[in-house]
Amino acid sequence: MIKHMDLGTYPEERRRNLASLIRKGQISLAGYKNGKIYGLLNCSSGKRMKVENRVFFKNESEALANGYRPCGNCLPQKYGAWKNPH
Repeated sequence: MIKHMDLGTYPEERRRNLASLIRKGQISLAGYKNGKIYGLLNCSSGKRMKVENRVFFKNESEALANGYRPCGNCLPQKYGAWKNPH
């Protein structure tokens, strides 16, 4: 798990480092640390959160291992399966 603030001190530095990690395949999902929710990088809900509350994951396994659940907005099928595991 990578915290947004760990990507650098300045906004431009963080954007550049984040873009590089995405291109390299080291980040494919984003998360909301306060709500323990993960979702797609382009999720409209995720884009509204404060920078200091963002975390990033390489894959779904990493997000789940850190105790995060799927986003109901951008991952509705995975969220439904998480909510009703039967």
